[in-house]
Amino acid sequence: MRRFARTPLAVARLPVCVLLAAAALTACGGGSGSGGPGGMPPLPVGVVTVQPGTVALTTELPGRLEAWRTAQVRARVPGVVLKRLFTEGADVKAGQSLFQLDAAAYRATLDSALATQGKAEANLAQAQATLQRNQPLVAAKAISQQEWIASETALKQAQADLASAKAAVQTARLNVDYAAVLAPIGGRIGRAQVTEGALVGQGEATLLATIQQIHPLYVNFTQSANEVLRLRQAVARGTLGAVGADATRVQVLLDDGSVYPQPGKLLFSDLTVDPSSGQVTLRAELPNPQGLLLPGLYVKVRIGQAQSNDAMLLPQQAVTRGAGGDTVLVVGADRTVSPRPVKLGGSQGTQWVVLGGLKAGEQVVVDGFQKIRPKVPVTPVPWSPLGASAAGAATAAAAASAPASAGSR
Repeated sequence: MRRFARTPLAVARLPVCVLLAAAALTACGGGSGSGGPGGMPPLPVGVVTVQPGTVALTTELPGRLEAWRTAQVRARVPGVVLKRLFTEGADVKAGQSLFQLDAAAYRATLDSALATQGKAEANLAQAQATLQRNQPLVAAKAISQQEWIASETALKQAQADLASAKAAVQTARLNVDYAAVLAPIGGRIGRAQVTEGALVGQGEATLLATIQQIHPLYVNFTQSANEVLRLRQAVARGTLGAVGADATRVQVLLDDGSVYPQPGKLLFSDLTVDPSSGQVTLRAELPNPQGLLLPGLYVKVRIGQAQSNDAMLLPQQAVTRGAGGDTVLVVGADRTVSPRPVKLGGSQGTQWVVLGGLKAGEQVVVDGFQKIRPKVPVTPVPWSPLGASAAGAATAAAAASAPASAGSR
């Protein structure tokens, strides 16, 4: 059979579909050193290289704020309210006048008691003079013994009458003073429970207002008794270490997730377990100089209870949590990614504390999960928590260089 050489004219006469197929094969053939489909280099992913270290194990617990001191301002004597002498919601000082009751009747009673006291003092003076006059007479037997005893008895009765009159004066003066209702403690006062013209204290001590001292505040929170026991056993075995000098310091997290700038101090842990919930109650003291926090506010309390010498920190986005456990993606020696189960020991801000499952120097994927394919190599790039990661910049650079590489072929 005669063979004909393929001339440019013969190539030009080939079908268009054959030419397109040949061009596609030429473009996809790529170099033998290509690391990804279509000749693309391995896609970059953001990773962190883990290293063990000493990490404090903290626990976040729900808590509630409580006023340091609370005083209920009540009417101690019956009377009609004449004036309210404070601004609702303002700070008041101990001893400050809050309400003024009508004290006209109490002042009249005080005047009467003072008059009775004056009469008793006069009777006492007369009884003393009589006793002094009869003393030499009874020695000379100029008067009978019975008269002498009567003069002594009159003196003692006058002394008792004077003491009773003084007590009545003191009671009347207290009632006059109680008509001016004073603040028992310093703090922030709430709204008034009565208005001018109201009759208070008639049969009971009427509540007029409430004062709360909110600097500092108490933080009451609870923790599972089983968790406390498990941590103490781990410390006793040496698996975990005891916390240092800052063991009594606590941090309060507000509702928006921010950390309250003033650290608190742990005061005590209750000695008994609540049988209905299995919880142990703890209390901390929290400074509140600006009055930003209010009693009754629900917060989260972060408290350190132990420390691990071989723990690692990972960004929370690197850990996948599920019913089957916690896992991370680790870049192997062949640059392929595989899942790895890990053991978590709480959190520190935006990071998880990893107690087991990883080795020093391993690279854990933090960013670029959508680029990972089974058994497809990747390029690990150090991840930065600030702004876009280095992996994202590397991806953009790879995408920009891909067309130029294709065109050079």
